[in-house]
Amino acid sequence: MARDLKLTRNIGIAAHIDAGKTTTTERILFYTGVNHKLGETHEGSSTMDWMEQEAERGITITSAATTCDWVFPKENGEPTEDAQSYHFNIIDTPGHVDFTVEVNRSLRVLDGLVFLFSAVDGVEPQSETNWRLADNYKVPRIGFVNKMDRQGANFLEVNKQVKEMLGSNAVPIVLPIGDEADFKGVVDLVRNRAVVWHDENFGSTYDVVPIPEDMKDEVREYRALLIEEVATYDENLLEKFMEDEDSITEDEVHAALRAAVMDMAIIPMVCGSSFKNKGVQFLLDAVCRYLPSPMDRESVVGVNPDTEKEERRKPSVAEPFSALAFKIATDPFVGRLAFFRVYSGRLDAGSYILNNRSGKKERISRIYQMHSNKQNAIDFIEAGDIGAAVGFKDIKTGDTMSDEKHPIVLESMDFPDPVIGIAVEPKTKADVDKMGMALAKLAEEDPTFTVRTDEASGQTIISGMGELHLDIIVDRMRREFKVEVNQGAPQVEYKEAITQAAQHREVYKKQSGGRGKFADIQFTLGPADEGKVGLEFISEIKGGNIPKEFIPSIEKGFKQAMVNGPLAGYEVDAMKVVLTDGSYHDVDSDQLSFELAARIGFRNAAKAAKAVIMEPIMKIEVITPEENMGDIVGDLNRRRGQVSDMGDRAGAKTVKATVPLSEMFGYVTTLRTLSSGRATSTMEFSHYAETPSNISEEVIKAAKGVEA
Repeated sequence: MARDLKLTRNIGIAAHIDAGKTTTTERILFYTGVNHKLGETHEGSSTMDWMEQEAERGITITSAATTCDWVFPKENGEPTEDAQSYHFNIIDTPGHVDFTVEVNRSLRVLDGLVFLFSAVDGVEPQSETNWRLADNYKVPRIGFVNKMDRQGANFLEVNKQVKEMLGSNAVPIVLPIGDEADFKGVVDLVRNRAVVWHDENFGSTYDVVPIPEDMKDEVREYRALLIEEVATYDENLLEKFMEDEDSITEDEVHAALRAAVMDMAIIPMVCGSSFKNKGVQFLLDAVCRYLPSPMDRESVVGVNPDTEKEERRKPSVAEPFSALAFKIATDPFVGRLAFFRVYSGRLDAGSYILNNRSGKKERISRIYQMHSNKQNAIDFIEAGDIGAAVGFKDIKTGDTMSDEKHPIVLESMDFPDPVIGIAVEPKTKADVDKMGMALAKLAEEDPTFTVRTDEASGQTIISGMGELHLDIIVDRMRREFKVEVNQGAPQVEYKEAITQAAQHREVYKKQSGGRGKFADIQFTLGPADEGKVGLEFISEIKGGNIPKEFIPSIEKGFKQAMVNGPLAGYEVDAMKVVLTDGSYHDVDSDQLSFELAARIGFRNAAKAAKAVIMEPIMKIEVITPEENMGDIVGDLNRRRGQVSDMGDRAGAKTVKATVPLSEMFGYVTTLRTLSSGRATSTMEFSHYAETPSNISEEVIKAAKGVEA
């Protein structure tokens, strides 16, 4: 039976590391009846953190999908007469910066987001990164301030930070009753009533109690603020608000708030303590009430590869099938899984789809609905749903799957470049082939993990987003693929860049008896236009100076040359080549000659084009006691860091700075020493910047030392 799309919610749970995402998801599974006992992250018993590494470390590494149903509305745990069953597809995402890719690709396919904040720590660095990603994908969200039972919890302070630091219109729709160890319930500002949950049944039921006397003024103030925000958004309510704000009904507030959330004009803020089983039930109601269904989102926009015209697909079963593969995973029992979101139409198990990247047909032998690492086979999947497919040959992250007769290419995803690499080698001969296979599978799963062979040394270099990322990769190779490897010290993934335009003529001649090789090209090599990535190639050849069939070979030669830069062999991210003139030989010229001329010409022209080494710059935030602040700032300055901001948070001082990654190895140990173990830090990639000349020389010497 087809599911009512209006009652479907595709939501994600995102936050900074250790804000309680997985614990919240575990409570959702308990309250919706999927799990009959509470899974705990700190005990390694959570459903969603199914990887061994996740259980051991108590962190989420890979995003996990699950489905559940929630009956809404309820009154004191019992469905009301007009209650309906809402179907949730939930993706629990990691909070650690090394695994941002999991958040990125999840947000691309979700309709709504529950954004968690710690009531003690507030807006943290990864909160900002994930919030920006949600803004990029225009995902409506609800804020959930978790850990209200912790010492130092402050709901209204976190609300203020969400407003100021994230530039959003955060509006409380509840106020906590009690805080820290005394947190026991909330005042619902829309319904103007107080609710206190029962501890004996894990908060499944509650009592409606009078609003505490000492809160009445505060409740009046924040309810008036909520009504004012809603009335400001909805013009129809503004007139009523001006005449008599009490005349605005509860249903009108809900309807206006829902519209404002979908328009991203208001972020409703709720609070609770997932660990203590309080507030998650109210959050589930808010998801049903305010976050969009697939029907509420606009039609998905794509391009027809045959006509190159824009097309729209409505979230309807009547439309032709279209879906986006947002994650590839390897399961030891069912093989390769492609997680995908269906935007339109219907897909039956055993049927064929068109992969619009490869242009080839793929048979989807089985379709699953996922529950963490377990699969439930289903016969078909329809518009608005999220599932996983097996049986395909060549589907990658970001591929569009569509009806063969109605092709469409949906917008894919952009992923950050890896910033750190290590050399790995198999420990035994038996591990050689297994290592290659394991690395290929892991690279297919994770677009921010790359594998390359260093041309000079012949070493296999694996690159990722941080030391933890690569540590997990090596651990997975050992556990999942039974491959033992030796690994080198971490290396920074530098890049090379062209900084100014230079003209160059390259004549490639080779004569060794019989037919020779000849190619002559004249070109201008320079930096790419702003915002462009990769090779920007323009041919201005007029007439027959170089035959048309050789032009693609010249472009191919420049593209290949970018893989190994002219200074130290690091990749050139972006450049512009304008081919202006050249000549050819009737007998000796061929495609390979022009390709080689481009590769050699690039290396020779790069000197005049002022090639430079670029290094990854990291954004770091340190939270420290005030007495250690001077030592920590001094240490960051010694590491070529630039302090951008200093502030206060929860009784401690914060320092924000940008520092080159090459200076940050072993920083955590130094930080512990400087602060007697009391300071903490978080670090994430910011951008690439030109390396100072003395450092560049060392990098180039090191690269040439390898060659020697």
